[in-house]
This record gives sequence, C-alpha cells and structure tokens, in this order.
Amino acid sequence: GIACIPGPFGSGKTVTQQQLAKWADADIVVYIGCGERGNEMTDVLEEFPELEDPRTGKPLMERTVLIANTSNMPVAAREASIYTGITIAEYYRDMGYDVALMADSTSRWAEALREISGRLEEMPGEEGYPAYLGRRVAEFYERAGRVECLGNGKMGSVSIIGAVSPPGGDLSEPVSQNTLRVARVFWALDAKLAHRRHFPAINWLQSYSLYVDTLEQWFVDSVSANWMELRNEAMKILQKEAELQEIVQLVGPDALPESEREILEAARMIREDFLQQSAFHEIDTYTSLKKQYLMLRTIMKFHERAKEAVYLGVPFERIKEMRVKTDIARMKEVPEDQIEKRIEEIEEMMNSEFDALMRG
Repeated sequence: GIACIPGPFGSGKTVTQQQLAKWADADIVVYIGCGERGNEMTDVLEEFPELEDPRTGKPLMERTVLIANTSNMPVAAREASIYTGITIAEYYRDMGYDVALMADSTSRWAEALREISGRLEEMPGEEGYPAYLGRRVAEFYERAGRVECLGNGKMGSVSIIGAVSPPGGDLSEPVSQNTLRVARVFWALDAKLAHRRHFPAINWLQSYSLYVDTLEQWFVDSVSANWMELRNEAMKILQKEAELQEIVQLVGPDALPESEREILEAARMIREDFLQQSAFHEIDTYTSLKKQYLMLRTIMKFHERAKEAVYLGVPFERIKEMRVKTDIARMKEVPEDQIEKRIEEIEEMMNSEFDALMRG
C-alpha cells in the first residue's frame, strides 16, 4: 500500500513513522532519512537500537535498513537516497519478505530534483520544480505493491509511507498535490493539534483512506460486524462538532441546546479518550484492533445513553459530572489481556449511573 504523511515542522512526522516502523506487520523496515538534519539522523541511529522489536524482544535495528542522507551531503546523493531505499526494499520483497519503507522526507528529495533540473537548465514548472515532478513522484510510489516471487513462489510486498514537509504547512504546493494523486492513504498532520499536545496530530476531517471499502469485509470477519457502522457514526459526530464550533466561538457553548452540548461532549471523548495516543506510554503506545473496537463501542454507548437521558429531560450538567467518564478516559491505559473484563465493569457502572439519573 501507499500512504503519505504531510505536515509542518514539529507536527510529529518522524515519531509517527518510527511508531509505524516498530508496530507494522512487516519483516523488514527500510528507513530513508532524505535531506534530514544531522541531529535528527543521530537521534534515529541512537533510538532504533533501543527500540524493542515486539515480535522478538531484540533491538528493532536487527531487521532495519537505515539510509542516512543528511542535508549537508551533495544534492545528487539526496536524489539517489530515495531510489537506493526502494531498490533495497524490492530486493527483500523478491525474497518473499513483507517490507515497510519509511521515506522522510520526499519534499527534500523533490528539492534535490529542482536543484539538479536548474543546473541542467531545464524548463521549470510550478514553483521552480521540474515539469516531470509528478511523473517522478508517481514512479516512486507505484513501486509499492504485492507480488508473487519468481523461483520460490513466495508472496512478497512493499508498503511505502512517505512524509511530506510542505513549507508553512501549505498542502496546495506541488509536492503534496502530486503525492495525493497516487497515495491512497492521506494522514494530514495539523500544527494546531500539535500545539495543543494532541498526538498523533492527524486531522480527522482532512485525512482519508481509500482502502476502507476494500478492507470492509476483513474488518467484519476479523474485528466485528458493526465496526464500520461505529466508525461512520463517530465520524459524523466529529463532523457535527466542527459545524457547531463556529457557533460556539460566537456565543459560547452554554447558549447551545442541551442535545448539541451532548454532541460536543461525545466528540471531546472521541478525540481525547480514543484518538489521542502517547507514543511514550508503555501500554498506550500500541492498541490492537480488538481493543480499539471495545473502546469506541463504549464511548458510542455512552453517547447513546446520554442522548436518551437529555431527551427525557435530564440536565446536561449532571451527565457531564458522571464518575464513569473518568474510567472511560483511562481505558487506553488498561493492558490488552484485561481490557474485556474492564470494559464490562465500565458498561455496568455506566448503565447503573444513567438509570439512577433517569429515575431522578
């Protein structure tokens, strides 16, 4: 598959890619530091040997290929680093391995193309990039995919996750736009979310995945029959929150009807208790799909019960003060082997509190 992670400086592109490298279901990880600052590449060299491989318990570096191209290296080397990385990935793919390639960042690779194109006195395109930028970007990303290896009959694959560093976070610039034409997953990192310390700072309204329909049956078989239904309902709540925020900024949340205040509270719980995640927390650093489903199902059950309570005349302030909300917020810190039992306890507590509220 192909994914791109565009975002401004400090929005968490490198940490996101490192987390993907650690937890991806891949046999080999190829990490390309293309035009990165020397201190960033030093951090990667120091951190990857310390990262524990969740499969084997050994250092992650043992199955990682690191291609270091710092910003002070020749511009031709910067262009070559991306091609070197994808060629190594294809080498392991042809041996029957699943390879995850992290390219950080393709924007600096495109800048190298622009500089070489200028020295060759080629006709410049938009913002000085060569006219063939779109073709080069597509040629790189289209080398991802799953193949049957000749000779041994094994299946191998290459998945590419490319970081894009648009100047000032402007996603309308040529590199971002040309990447969007070929990438099927788009994780838009938002500087505002990063400033609020909401990580990963992926904007849920701008981001999308074109693999959702393809994987729908897999989610039904492997996770739950109503996984997609829950996901779509959560997205509707987040979209409704974005619409209500314009009114809130003008008149404040207290001026809204209680039903709409409940929607804002449900959206806050989805954002803070489900989407927000700490890469440095021992348990919260990784959440299985099963745990994700149980967490989201609990939050949506709370939303349905709260909506029912508001309809029956329960004051919203009393719902906001419910003690079970603290337990819901801490679900992400519950270990995987204890999550089912803990979710059952939380749901029992939630139902008893709501029943007490409705009885008055």
